[in-house]
Amino acid sequence: MNTTDAKRILEAALICAPQPLPLRDLRAMLGEGVGADTVRQMLEDIGTDWTQRGVALVQVASGWRFQSRPDVQPWLERLHPEKAPRYSRAALETLAIIAYRQPVTRGDMEEIRGVAISSAIIGQFEDRGWIEVIGHKDTVGRPALFATTRRFLDDLGLATLDDLPPPGTPDTQDILARALAAVPGDEPASIADAPPGAIAHSLPPLPSDDADPARSLP
Repeated sequence: MNTTDAKRILEAALICAPQPLPLRDLRAMLGEGVGADTVRQMLEDIGTDWTQRGVALVQVASGWRFQSRPDVQPWLERLHPEKAPRYSRAALETLAIIAYRQPVTRGDMEEIRGVAISSAIIGQFEDRGWIEVIGHKDTVGRPALFATTRRFLDDLGLATLDDLPPPGTPDTQDILARALAAVPGDEPASIADAPPGAIAHSLPPLPSDDADPARSLP
């Protein structure tokens, strides 16, 4: 199989796939004679071919996929115009703590926020597949340790936790707000109600012995 045919096959598979396709699956599709580096280079070439189009080929945590570019999104939203949903500040802050301090226990989250965290918030994130229990802390009661999942990164269009904006940057609340789409809040407060920097201010500096928030996902 020549490179041109292989790229056409990769394009077709990625366009038709309902979810991101990992490199190993794309390589298996093309056959054992095609190495991982070769497939990766073809994917990069396809991405370049689509540079001037309304969709882009991107790598997320679970693999590769085509997705619309941000500059065309306002027009696409006209196909299904909906009023922007409202979310609780509690939910946004809880997700930020898990994303930036993981792995964390519920007690850790409550200590950072200074208030109790609703079980419904944790349950919503687990139901959506954005967080999961990855172990238990070696302390009294062995509380569960929560961390984000590959699906969380996929829904944000990110490949790794390193791609999250640093806490305190203007993008922090925006990117987490997009992750909260369709998640009902537990109080009638909107993301817009939160003052600038509120999320960053709720996250104290990481102790030197904390787990690396940019850990490799299983």
